[in-house]
Amino acid sequence: MGPANVEREGLDASALRTLAAELAALLAPGDVVVLAGEVGTGKTTFVRAAAHRLGVEEEVTSPTYQLARGYEGTVNGEPCPVNHLDLYRLEGLDMRDSLDLEEYLDPASVTFIEWAEPAISLLEDPTVVELSHETPATRRVRLWGPAAECLARDLRC
Repeated sequence: MGPANVEREGLDASALRTLAAELAALLAPGDVVVLAGEVGTGKTTFVRAAAHRLGVEEEVTSPTYQLARGYEGTVNGEPCPVNHLDLYRLEGLDMRDSLDLEEYLDPASVTFIEWAEPAISLLEDPTVVELSHETPATRRVRLWGPAAECLARDLRC
């Protein structure tokens, strides 16, 4: 059997947040989630809801200008750093000069990466969340990778 994909259509903002929380419940330290999609498809909304499910209490905002933000969260009741990276502004830059990515890919952390193309070669088996506009108010979401397989099979990772 091949890798499982999860596809959802017609997701409004509330349904998108619910899906993010469902996925976050399956994440473990060391997991990386890559978010792909055009501007305005809900990548940061997805990360915000997932981070909240992971126990992050402070407001999660887009790290576009800082490139990365770290938060304190929990996984299974244990402290777990939650990282949120936005690599959009790294296009055309030497990424290693701009950001020490390995620091954020710590096996003790859960890491979400928007606009991950500059770093994709450094990522081992990420879960990918691809968001697209369906209507102005709804999104289509396709997920694949380790946590998506657990979600598709209704398993605990």
